[in-house]
Amino acid sequence: MRLPTLRLSLESLLAVIPFALALWWFEASPLLVFTAAAFTIIPLSKVLGSSTEALARFLGPTLGGLLNASMGNAPELIIGVFALRNGLVDVVKASITGSIIGNILLTLGLAMLTGGIKYPVQRFNMAGVRLAMTLMMLAVVGMMVPALFRFASPETEHEISRKIAAILLTVYGLSLLFTLRTHRRRFETPAPEELTITNPGSWKHALAVLAASSVALSFMSEILTDSLEPATQMLGFNPVFSGIILLASLGNVSSIMNAVVFARKDQMDLVVSSVIGAATQVALLVAPVLIFASLLFEKPLDLQFTRLEIVAVAISVLVANNMTLDGECDWLEGAMLLAVFSMLGIGFFFLHHPA
Repeated sequence: MRLPTLRLSLESLLAVIPFALALWWFEASPLLVFTAAAFTIIPLSKVLGSSTEALARFLGPTLGGLLNASMGNAPELIIGVFALRNGLVDVVKASITGSIIGNILLTLGLAMLTGGIKYPVQRFNMAGVRLAMTLMMLAVVGMMVPALFRFASPETEHEISRKIAAILLTVYGLSLLFTLRTHRRRFETPAPEELTITNPGSWKHALAVLAASSVALSFMSEILTDSLEPATQMLGFNPVFSGIILLASLGNVSSIMNAVVFARKDQMDLVVSSVIGAATQVALLVAPVLIFASLLFEKPLDLQFTRLEIVAVAISVLVANNMTLDGECDWLEGAMLLAVFSMLGIGFFFLHHPA
């Protein structure tokens, strides 16, 4: 009986949009503008995801799966593009790192913890997890190469990053072909009824909702990123912490809520595949796309992450891989994932001079 209440609370957050627009129009405090815009990102991300799922049902399993995979991290991608336009390159890099860490530590940890409180042991299909974890290790290698080698000039560093981004995109495309086409049966799992805000009766309705939510999300993302830098300066946050904790978490709120609800229904197959899959999308799709999109702006993005960011992602992948090796989980493993996330968050909060 809690599901209608959850939907109502998400819908009610849409009412914050006019308030956020008014604050932005009258040039209110950046902290107020940022907070209001952040609250609008949550329901808009949910509406975008729900309309994508509804449209995917009309497209069939193959095209629908491709659409879900492509739009899964649309909020992070849209926010990242506007942040790049504002020259917040370090924040965008941190948001990529934070989205990966947040998915495989925070979201998965909360799901394991809440589901494990109700069920002593929960099990899931290992086929998709093994593939996703292997892809994540590939992404870690892609992050490490620019940091390990010293290049002659910044131009060379950007060129290397673009070539690595092209390789990551190619591998991501091959993984979609593998999971959605050539070896689809290996990864099929029963799909429970999912959370939705809208219930479109036709593909035209679903497409209209998708387009409208994308436009609204783009506009609110612009307001959010415009106020991000002055707001975080008022709070005393460094750019790395702002990207890893604040910016990355906004696009994942609806994913966290869905993961917790599905875990409480003992649907860990869906939870683990979607959460680790989302982290893989960020590393192999969102990051490369942002690198190529940054060529349109004054400050191009590269894969030159700090050593601390690389180590944090590598630790997260190794810990999550260790927790999922046996194909089952419990509440203690979820608590340990949350503990690792908390320790990394503390480290980034007190970081003043990125290494």
